[in-house]
Amino acid sequence: MTRIAIVADIHHGKPSHTKRGDTALDLLAGFAAFCNAEAPDLVLDLGDRISDVDSQTDARLEREVAEVFSTIDAPVYHICGNHDRDHLSVAENEEILGCALDHHVIDLGAWQLALWRADSVIHRTPPHIGFDLPEPDLLWLSRLMQNADKPTLVASHVPVSGHSQIGNYYFQRNAAISTYPQADRARQALAQAQVPVACLAGHVHWNTVTTVYGIPHMTQQSLTESFTTGGEPARAWGMIELGDTVDWQVFGDDPFQARLTATARRWTPPLAPFTRALAAE
Repeated sequence: MTRIAIVADIHHGKPSHTKRGDTALDLLAGFAAFCNAEAPDLVLDLGDRISDVDSQTDARLEREVAEVFSTIDAPVYHICGNHDRDHLSVAENEEILGCALDHHVIDLGAWQLALWRADSVIHRTPPHIGFDLPEPDLLWLSRLMQNADKPTLVASHVPVSGHSQIGNYYFQRNAAISTYPQADRARQALAQAQVPVACLAGHVHWNTVTTVYGIPHMTQQSLTESFTTGGEPARAWGMIELGDTVDWQVFGDDPFQARLTATARRWTPPLAPFTRALAAE
């Protein structure tokens, strides 16, 4: 059994919309204390550590977050979110966090953890408005899945399940920014695996489980989000236990719990449109 403590979308900085960034450092210190008490095998940060302002401010905010992470005894792994990349390069994030931030696979024994650190920049000028998944990032995921020989948890900042955003404060009317435009190709890459696969992401600021072609996709609530918690920060952090099942629990004021079966079986391809069959009659 491997235990992974998870925090997502810390958003340290000034409050913005429903993000309670003013509470982030204190809550992150609480997460660090939780990790040191629970002694997980590793700690995973799913990105959006800050709410961006400009390069100088962002570097300061990231360093303040990094200082809190440095108090955690377990190994800590980071993924960059879009706010971490608005004014800072990957290299600048690496310098602040003191670690590499390229794609990486961690052998966990019975499982492996794939840190799919796909590009998380939100583009604001044509031809791409929103995310754009680079082909090398997609190819890395595809090759990983083709060659995977043990159950794999794929962690990213941006989810690729394509799940509904109805009711989401940020994304109900901005669903295109909730995922990559190439998310369908990412799902096809995942479906190539002949081993159990599960996916974990942040970005969308709520707890969800969506199963696509037999692969469970999870998204974890932001540490400081408040749209589901009446204006107070959700204080959300999680723990995943990987074994014969995937047991995921989110703590705080927006709690969530799920036990999932990761399987190598893929679902039967969908039926053709009924209208085609009716036309044939």
